[in-house]
Amino acid sequence: MKAVLENNVIAESADTVSVRGYDYFPLAAVRTEWLEKAAKTPKDLDCPHGVQFYDVTDGKRTSTRAAWSYEAPLPAYGHVDHWIGFWKDVEVG
Repeated sequence: MKAVLENNVIAESADTVSVRGYDYFPLAAVRTEWLEKAAKTPKDLDCPHGVQFYDVTDGKRTSTRAAWSYEAPLPAYGHVDHWIGFWKDVEVG
């Protein structure tokens, strides 16, 4: 499976996990140099999983808050602890 922004592969792995319609990539499979931490909103701070959103940039284009990770997930999400999910302009498939 791949996560792609504007024809640039951001993540690629055969070891992804699907949770509630989103595919999560292990951190080692992600080009983390293309992720920039986004400021946390009040809603982010209320998330019980300790969500951290990221802006995704390939150096030319930035997709705001298009990736996220759970930094302190509850047990039901423990299997994606610090894994990266994508949405918005990032195509996953």
